[in-house]
Amino acid sequence: MNEILPWFRRRRVLRAAAAWMAGGGFAAALAQQRGNVVELRGDVLLNGQRLRPEQFIQTGDAVRTGPDAHVVFVIGNAAFQLRQNTAVKIERGDTLHTVSLLDVATGAVAAVWGPGHARQIVTPTLSATVRGTGTYVEVRPQEKLRSYFCNCYGAIELATGRERTLSKAEYHQSFWAEPAPVNGRLLTPARAMAHTDEEMEFLAQLVGEPTAWQVAGRRGNRDGSGAIGPGR
Repeated sequence: MNEILPWFRRRRVLRAAAAWMAGGGFAAALAQQRGNVVELRGDVLLNGQRLRPEQFIQTGDAVRTGPDAHVVFVIGNAAFQLRQNTAVKIERGDTLHTVSLLDVATGAVAAVWGPGHARQIVTPTLSATVRGTGTYVEVRPQEKLRSYFCNCYGAIELATGRERTLSKAEYHQSFWAEPAPVNGRLLTPARAMAHTDEEMEFLAQLVGEPTAWQVAGRRGNRDGSGAIGPGR
């Protein structure tokens, strides 16, 4: 019965998250020289070697997940969930534990970024500058590396080719970053898809940052517009 639940609702994940938060989060893990992996399932490689649950993922590292694998980890005030068949490189910022750039070569990544300096997410077809926000990105090799990007909440600067836009969202504003123009555009609107509010809330909890809809006490309709719904 447990195996049909979403990953973020499985008992082992909830126990791991509770232990992470009770243990003081990232700062305590760093001070106590514990790992920053909250949840690990399946074959995950860290710099080409099998990742162990007690290890520490840091900036400068490359992480790759295999089929039916995923990993959840926290670096500084940012939490990440890499789904199966995903490959990322985590670039270093001002310090070893400050992410400056997340390079997503393929696969899918959900992330919550706490407030602070500007950071970047890049894919083969998109560049996004983020601060305090939640994001979900997919790179689809079967569609010529077409990228899907969702600004789950916050303000994000998006760029692809010569196109630029500022996305401001309270509730899931979504885009396709096309490998070739569609009706003359490389950045086209999309519906919110492939990730849930509960996933983002789970990641936000790991860094002590509520989502915009949790603060507002209401949600939108997931049409990709970024608008939150009216109060009840």
